[in-house]
Amino acid sequence: MADSTTTVSAFPEKTNSVLSINDFNSRANLTEKVNRNNEYLPSDYRDQVHGQSTSGAFMHLLKGSLGFGLLAMPMAFANGGLLFSMIATLVIGVLCTHCVHILVKTSQDICKEYQIPALTFAETAERVFEKGPKSLQSWSLFVRRFVDGGLMTTYFAAACVYMVFIATSFHDVINYDLGLDWDVRIYIAMTVIPCLMIGQIRNLKLLVPFSTLANGFIVITFGIVLYYMFSEPLEFSDKPLIAETTKIPLFFATVIFAMEGIGSVMPIENAMKKPQQFLGCPGVLNTAMLVVVALYATIGFLGYARYGSEVRGSITLNLKEGTILADIAKLLIAVASICAYGLVFYIPIDTLWKNISHKFNEKNHNITQIILRTCIILISGAIAAAIPNLEPFISLVGAVFLSLLGFFVPSVCETVHLWPDRLGWCKWKLYKNLLLSLFAICALVAGAAASINEIIESYKS
Repeated sequence: MADSTTTVSAFPEKTNSVLSINDFNSRANLTEKVNRNNEYLPSDYRDQVHGQSTSGAFMHLLKGSLGFGLLAMPMAFANGGLLFSMIATLVIGVLCTHCVHILVKTSQDICKEYQIPALTFAETAERVFEKGPKSLQSWSLFVRRFVDGGLMTTYFAAACVYMVFIATSFHDVINYDLGLDWDVRIYIAMTVIPCLMIGQIRNLKLLVPFSTLANGFIVITFGIVLYYMFSEPLEFSDKPLIAETTKIPLFFATVIFAMEGIGSVMPIENAMKKPQQFLGCPGVLNTAMLVVVALYATIGFLGYARYGSEVRGSITLNLKEGTILADIAKLLIAVASICAYGLVFYIPIDTLWKNISHKFNEKNHNITQIILRTCIILISGAIAAAIPNLEPFISLVGAVFLSLLGFFVPSVCETVHLWPDRLGWCKWKLYKNLLLSLFAICALVAGAAASINEIIESYKS
């Protein structure tokens, strides 16, 4: 796969050059450099002028985790029950943090061994298998493509979820206030129009104003949601501590969707001036995830206590219809989601283009990109219109894609990297990673089955 500045077909020999990381796709612009003291530190070869500060990395990681997923947490609690959901949310938060930690630690170790400033998720997985046991080395290219494909599928699916959510928000406000009876699919069709425009933006810098606007709208929306939560006494006695067994898989799938941000972790770490400060105690990762898990558990618990089994895919959709504050919250979060759609769509489409651009004549790259982006957005809109029920859609994305990328792949990569004699006392890391892999597979199978069943039932009705 080629990028705009260089083509890499194999692992290069050690040379002196400059690091440049400008995108979220699997092929970063990476070069190698030898440390004079024979102790290679990736931080010495990062861009110290344009690189990201530690505080900036913290804000990016926090911003990437606090979005639409937070609003879906009350629905997750409805599928798990008050007590079970609170405990399980904290446990999943710890597991997510641990899996991100082992992925970044493995990537940093590989960077030191190969003397490379930074590696992305897919590149880390590829090089782990490239230097792993002989029986696994032939799988390196497949693993790279699997991670790239998984990330693209995840973000394209998330783009469909965004469309459904945007359309549902406009549907509830406009239909109620104007007395209309339009189907939500009409609003999905209208949502496609602004998505087509913002989806043509190919430069991340041009998306910054949209992200800033989205963040401001999200903060206001959260304030309104909290106001409605505490406007009346919360009722806990009628809420089950543990939900029905059949709903538990949906809880796990939804929480994984909401909390897992594995696709954005490596780009953030790669852009840091001091990547050693990403891990450790307190570190960027631990501090950000502590805030994220606390907020997710709080919003989920309070939101379910307020609305009970009637809670919807986003808690903003439960706000009282026809009131000014509720309408403002729904419209603001819808507009914020449109603004955020550009970044959600940018990550997979840029990765896809890096993989296929060499197949097209360079003179036709511009028109090809326009057609490609337009077709994918139209297909996303068609999928969203076919499955306009937001709740199982969220669960399906979390169950199938994020369980694999967030838990399974990092645990496998660490095992292969440390094999055979660095797995700790009595190979405890091997057994720990086997349990993580088993959890990922169980979450995938059970969550996907439950989500697909919910979608089928919704479609029939």
